Amino acid sequence: MKRVYKEKTEKYRVLVWVGLFLICLGPAFGQRNMEYLTRGLVAVKTTDHVFVSWRIFATDPDTVAFNIYRNDTLVNQEPISGVSNYRDSSGTTAGVYALETLMGTDPVAVSIPVTVWSTNYLTIPLQTPAGYTPNDASVGDLDGDGELEIIVKMEGATRDNSQSGYTDPVYLHAYKMNGTLLWSINLGINIRGGAHYTQFMVYDLDSDGRAEVACKTAPGTRDGAGSFLGMGPAADDDDAADYRNSSGYILDGPEYLTVFDGLTGSELSTVNYIPHRSDPYPLSTWGDTYGNRVDRFLACVAYFDSIPSLVMCRGYYDRTALTAWDFKDFQLEMRWAFDTQDDQAALRQYEGQGSHGIAVGDVDLDGKDEIMYGAMAFDDDGSPLYNTRFGHGDASHLSDLIPDRPGQEFYMPHESAGSTVDGMTIPGISVRDAATGEIIWSKASTGDIGRGLTADISAAHAGNEYWASSGLGVYSSQGNQITGSIPSINFASWWDGDLLRELLDGTSITKWNAGNLLVGVGCASNNGTKSTPALSGDILGDWREEVIWRTSDNQALRVYTTTVPTGHGLYTLLQDPQYRLALAWQNVAYNQPPHPGFFLGHGMPEPPVPDIRVL
Repeated sequence: MKRVYKEKTEKYRVLVWVGLFLICLGPAFGQRNMEYLTRGLVAVKTTDHVFVSWRIFATDPDTVAFNIYRNDTLVNQEPISGVSNYRDSSGTTAGVYALETLMGTDPVAVSIPVTVWSTNYLTIPLQTPAGYTPNDASVGDLDGDGELEIIVKMEGATRDNSQSGYTDPVYLHAYKMNGTLLWSINLGINIRGGAHYTQFMVYDLDSDGRAEVACKTAPGTRDGAGSFLGMGPAADDDDAADYRNSSGYILDGPEYLTVFDGLTGSELSTVNYIPHRSDPYPLSTWGDTYGNRVDRFLACVAYFDSIPSLVMCRGYYDRTALTAWDFKDFQLEMRWAFDTQDDQAALRQYEGQGSHGIAVGDVDLDGKDEIMYGAMAFDDDGSPLYNTRFGHGDASHLSDLIPDRPGQEFYMPHESAGSTVDGMTIPGISVRDAATGEIIWSKASTGDIGRGLTADISAAHAGNEYWASSGLGVYSSQGNQITGSIPSINFASWWDGDLLRELLDGTSITKWNAGNLLVGVGCASNNGTKSTPALSGDILGDWREEVIWRTSDNQALRVYTTTVPTGHGLYTLLQDPQYRLALAWQNVAYNQPPHPGFFLGHGMPEPPVPDIRVL
């Protein structure tokens, strides 16, 4: 039987089902606009079969089922339901697979056919500039076809903010999964290279069905068309100017925020970056004057209504500032701004509370996102929600970590453990109620607790486990120590067939107390001792997570996907709004793994159906 491939028509059939359901419920004012996705079909050759994997949508009705075709021949004997993976024992690398979606017994769409991967990874060839290294990556549908593209930050010589010296210009490259280079953006000599400088957001900011790219820019930045910026304040600047001082820091000159077209890389809108480093307040308000703390940037995307907003942040050791922007009609419009310098008497308490990361989620269940900013949190209108006063830290994690408690929790280690503030002793690690800031439990320590991770790695204890550096051990969700010996501490990944999460560190994925599940031979991790991948997250196939590493020669990315069967038929994590936003901010500063807005682990209930509108 010859198949007619028309996967995109499935979107409209599914929306009819969902729309009729929502009409019965009444108005859906809190719906979030989310990107259209294909089924993300993947077929991978293993030793004795072809492993086939695809997405279940959060919007799918319970009656959804699937058929698999190999070379136009039906493979499965009965429609597949309740899971989204299949082992084809007769499959070979010569096979071409397609997925038919059924609503009940009614066929509604057939996917675009895919060929079989001969290994458990896809190689994406890169056009890496000489002397450069592919660093952090992000994903977004840049051309509106329902497939994700890869955006890679290319770095040459870099410096930490505390280090003087010149850096090489930073590039952003956009690639199709087949290695086609869509565009290259050169941020120029007036944007310093390093983990804390360029936080790039990839997201469909205006709900037009295609993702944009946004980041900090400056005179000398060239867009994906090769042109200098020419909009807004960049229209009459000096693109030949070199604002670097003799120590390599950039303490003078204009600062911009630019949104680029995801398909072409062309400039769409440029505004002044707010706040400026030294106008209207002096440089010293950031905590030093030589260029370290002033250039500590964070960024995220958040939903303050049904449309996503861009949030750009500056400072967390001392002065702290966040500015939210909406992108409408090809223009950036400020939504709100918070700056502790605007009212020192009232706002100074919120200085020095941020971390080397950020997290976003609707923690108070009002349909709008809040921002976890280290030891404090911001409400959807930019006002402080609460402040624990525990200060700066290097890692942070937001999710429903303790499923026995209502709502979400937030876990982080602290850099000033053992010191006192307002009569309180700052703990080594803390778990708090994400909506109220109430400390659920904490563990004492002293000094800088440099890393901390949480994941459900043991079925013997309900909820997540928690651990950190400096000998704090592994704790249960009740705050009881499980063991004094800690596993790796950088990243986590859902990889095998159960609901526990695995440990991702360097170029390997391991099961706690059970050894390696994957080793990326010929690959390299990023960011020094952080040992992070270019990106990790659910971007293809079923709900399990892919991991993307650069090859050791810096000439390609490899996208590894699991071939372990699972009986758990969760919807794609890309359609959990909190998880999707976490993929967008994963590249920020000290990269952190993404977490969904619900508990995903051993003994979990059915995940909630998100209130989304697929574009």
